[in-house]
Amino acid sequence: MSDFTIFLIDATVKSVIIIITLLTGFAYATLLERRFIALIQQRIGPNRAGPFGLLQPVADGIKLFFKEDIVPLQADKVIFTLAPAITAVPALIVLAVVPLGGEVNLFGYKTTLGLANINVGVLYILAVTSISVYGIVLAGWSSANKYAMLGGLRSSAQMISYELAMGLSILAPVMLTGSMNLQDIINAQKDVWFIFIQPIAGIIFIITMLAETNRTPFDLPEAEQELTAGYHTEYSGMKFAGFFMAEYIKMIAVSAIAASLFFGGYRLFGLENLLGGWMGPFILGAKVIAGLMFMIWLRATLPRIRYDHLMAFGWKVLLPLSLANAVVTAVLLALGMFPAFA
Repeated sequence: MSDFTIFLIDATVKSVIIIITLLTGFAYATLLERRFIALIQQRIGPNRAGPFGLLQPVADGIKLFFKEDIVPLQADKVIFTLAPAITAVPALIVLAVVPLGGEVNLFGYKTTLGLANINVGVLYILAVTSISVYGIVLAGWSSANKYAMLGGLRSSAQMISYELAMGLSILAPVMLTGSMNLQDIINAQKDVWFIFIQPIAGIIFIITMLAETNRTPFDLPEAEQELTAGYHTEYSGMKFAGFFMAEYIKMIAVSAIAASLFFGGYRLFGLENLLGGWMGPFILGAKVIAGLMFMIWLRATLPRIRYDHLMAFGWKVLLPLSLANAVVTAVLLALGMFPAFA
């Protein structure tokens, strides 16, 4: 077999595994959210479908599959149909550059646990995560519904506002390592996580990732109190499931990205080398689950903030703070006050 054929098979298998893992993770992230919020609010949560309610995501999927798909008469039917896919696809491909583990030996074949190890991985993440907002805006516009249109406009304004602060917060680990390669950033955290060296950048990134995924308290684009359901008001059946899937897959993706940038990624002080390197994905998975539970906890705890306060917080607080942090980091690096991570 030629090297190209081996590379093609390797990439295909990894792509299929990542997509299946994300789809399965999406299904059980919904169950985790419902059970965890039920625990916080002293309720039982779903427990009827299968043992301990483990088949509840399967029941939800079957229900959505057989639900009637309604398209408004005045809607732009082509864009209305494409919008969920435009939102979901970036969520599925963003993890392509995130290392899931180190090098392992699989039946004599050495491979890395990750799909693509590119030098501009951080740039790829910023580019791909920016695309999903187009699906939300187009969904609102194509629905021929004023509530949906307002939800789409809110989402675009929110994404623009918070992506600036997110980009500047990501700049901190990039400057510390002198690389946009996520593998280099993870390797630099083998002794200490960047969240302890750059706590301001880490906190800003966590806040902005909540805004990017439209999670509470930043879920104004789909606020049911004033917008019925926001940009997906007119969606039903599997088209609605596309938006639902995109939200939870984005939660998984941003948790993995946050873990890689600020919490050591698949590394945990040498434990990732156990089992011949196969512990790495389990360590990263545990960090992702911790990130999901943090987002769910916030949803059960915090109320939505007012929309003008949301915009002011992004422009007047997070953006200046992230810019100041980037400037101070650059000055300290120039003065040699940070240890060498590169």
